[in-house]
Amino acid sequence: MLLAATLFAAPAMADEGMWTLFNLPQAVYNTMQQEGFSLPYADLYQSSDAISRAVVNFSGYCSGVVVSPDGLVFTNHHCGFEAIRSHSTVDHDYMLNGFYAKSYEEELPNENMFVSFMISQQDVTDSILSHGYYELTEDEQEELIKNFEQRLNLRAKAQDSTYHVEVQPFYESNSFYATTYQDFTDLRLVFTVPKSMGKFGGETDNWMWPRQTCDFSVFRIYANPKTNGPAAYSKDNVPYHPKHWAQVSLQGYKQGDFAMTMGYPGSTNRYLSSYGIKEMRDAENAVRAQARGVRQEVMKRHMDASEAVRIKYDSKYAQSANYWKNSIGMNKCIDSIGIIQNKAAYEQKIASYVDSTGFLKGRLSFPLLQKAYNNRYQYVHDYMEYRENLRQCLPIQRALKALSMVSDKLKDGNEKSVTISLPVDTAEWDLATEKEIMVAMLRNYREKILDHDLLPDLYQTIDGDFKGDYTAYVNQLFDKSALMKEGQSIVINKKTLQKDYGLKLISTLTNFLNNMNEALSTEVSNRIENQERYLCAAKLRMEQDMPHYSDANFTMRLSYGQVGGFMLGGKPSGYYTTAESIIDKMDRSAQQPDWKAEPIMRQLLSSDDFGNYRDKTTGKMQLCFLTNNDITGGNSGSPMFNGKGELIGLAFDGNWDSLSSDINFDRQLARCIGVDIRYVLFMMDRWGHADRLLKEINAK
Repeated sequence: MLLAATLFAAPAMADEGMWTLFNLPQAVYNTMQQEGFSLPYADLYQSSDAISRAVVNFSGYCSGVVVSPDGLVFTNHHCGFEAIRSHSTVDHDYMLNGFYAKSYEEELPNENMFVSFMISQQDVTDSILSHGYYELTEDEQEELIKNFEQRLNLRAKAQDSTYHVEVQPFYESNSFYATTYQDFTDLRLVFTVPKSMGKFGGETDNWMWPRQTCDFSVFRIYANPKTNGPAAYSKDNVPYHPKHWAQVSLQGYKQGDFAMTMGYPGSTNRYLSSYGIKEMRDAENAVRAQARGVRQEVMKRHMDASEAVRIKYDSKYAQSANYWKNSIGMNKCIDSIGIIQNKAAYEQKIASYVDSTGFLKGRLSFPLLQKAYNNRYQYVHDYMEYRENLRQCLPIQRALKALSMVSDKLKDGNEKSVTISLPVDTAEWDLATEKEIMVAMLRNYREKILDHDLLPDLYQTIDGDFKGDYTAYVNQLFDKSALMKEGQSIVINKKTLQKDYGLKLISTLTNFLNNMNEALSTEVSNRIENQERYLCAAKLRMEQDMPHYSDANFTMRLSYGQVGGFMLGGKPSGYYTTAESIIDKMDRSAQQPDWKAEPIMRQLLSSDDFGNYRDKTTGKMQLCFLTNNDITGGNSGSPMFNGKGELIGLAFDGNWDSLSSDINFDRQLARCIGVDIRYVLFMMDRWGHADRLLKEINAK
């Protein structure tokens, strides 16, 4: 407990931090050099051959790295999972059997996927604040940012028509950075191992160590054949030829070696107050864990009973289960470490600093912050219940889509009747599964909310017209409502809204969401936002002689540290796993189905014929390894570099003790788990026989 309190009061440890690259503090770079980074400062971001130029935002939810002169991209298997699933059928199940395109022509295109390269980043805080940003309403602030982005986009597109700019807040909206990106939207699946290896260990091993998961997939960027630039999918597009790609290393690593990740961490809240952490624990994490547990139980039962249902829901289940387990683990860490109490003690130190220096005195008020959080607690809790319960029901998702389309059409002046057509997506869901999910979630929402005055009107319909029979109501929605008739024109007017129970959801949700948004978007929430901003500003001022990084917001970040393990159950964890360890788990797969794999995998990993993929120091075939790099969700697929900027692995998970890292990084316990790049290449070689890809990658 005392250790945790000390960590809160200390500056960022050497291995803590998700650092922006354009303004990386010199002190941080100096520490990186001391720990083994050997390249010039400019080769991180500034030079034409900078390491960051090979790193990509992968489809807005993961990270990846370009590894060849012909645009091959490595990311995690779970990042490519939806693409793999979307190409799978019962007859050609790429999830079950894996996939290798033996030629460019066999590489599979993917809708709604992209990679994004960061071109540049700059601090635009002064320009934003010169317009009185903090004195504006929330809508006015959004409009100011939007207009500023538009001006910057005009300037960027004058340089290159394929560039676009995003302006985002940093340091709790105390600063603003503008980032220029270039997106490539023709992204094709090239290689994946079977799910038994790409997700080896399943939810049993998720967020755990030791790990043996071969968590990678391979895609290729395609470009306009004339310009080598971004282009919508076309059969005439050709492989993209980047100016820089990462050199893949066969040299491995050892205990204490320098390790660096670059990627797109999604969200952290390390400046968040103790009151905000309590709200996160009780009103968000606890709700998410409970509701997803209910939904996943239904999904799993139907998936186990039908191979066709499994293919449809594998990706949905994995996405849900990942942050279900994350929420459970984070709450356990919050309580076991005493994070809320320790953060409160640190806030007293900040309060004393404010009193003694006068900085933000009269503006930063901890009693005011506590009262504001208390006042909005039930609304945050119940809105989270809505998100995790009702919003997961398919008819409600389709009603929200219809609501968006109706609102757009009404803007054109047609106020009496609107005709829309919803997309056909029957192949993406199963009727019996979705019906049972909706019945379960409708019941769960009603049982768990705190304020029953905020119940949507649909519950009056269930109680009145269906005598409280949830199943009868759900059957009516799926079987009779025009909302669920795919590909047909849906006429929405006063008459159909009264007659069709599915269409009634449109007006029901309009009223419900208006009430909920009004409850959340009040002066109370504005007060919280301002107080959290003041709190961050006070911390930065109090520790102004120390380097500080902003919370993650899915912009490119660098983290660094060393290869190494931690104390696990009172014993050293070890810092890598071996082929022997996965064979041991496979031997116990009768007791744990998540450890099952195809016989060929056992054969390959027990043969002892590992060639250049064997570690030269240990003599072992190393599978996964640990570093103390600072990562979070969104870092999945992030390249892990050695001190020479060479690729040694792909980050794919953290250990159980890292689950509180979004609010408190523990250098002693938090670890990044990566798949060894030699394990990746071994599987491409010995299982996939992907000679053309291995030649293209040219690992050394």
